[in-house]
Amino acid sequence: MRISIDPRSSQAPYEQVRAQIAGQARDGTLTAGHRLPTVRALAAELGLAANTVAKAYRALEEDGVIETRGRRGTFVAAAGDAAQREAALAAEGFARRARRLGLTREAALAAAQDALRAAYGDRPGG
Repeated sequence: MRISIDPRSSQAPYEQVRAQIAGQARDGTLTAGHRLPTVRALAAELGLAANTVAKAYRALEEDGVIETRGRRGTFVAAAGDAAQREAALAAEGFARRARRLGLTREAALAAAQDALRAAYGDRPGG
């Protein structure tokens, strides 16, 4: 696992840690089941406060990217599966709400596409 912190970045250090671990889990650099360093060990390695790394780990756990197994440690979860499940649940909730609001399928799809463009930018494959 390779993580580097750019002190000149506008991104907070915890977000840099979170984004890099999530990215490595997503692209397969960190495989499901890979054991991550302890919060203290990674904080020491990166020259960060332990609370900064703990905040990144909490966010990653909430996103389903990592899982803590008590005293055994923290491991990369099947991130793709968890992310897909969470996205499917969110999409399902959106679809139910759009229907309750009386939107047509086309209007709901247009609203979803607008939201995706806003989140990902207006570029193909965003």
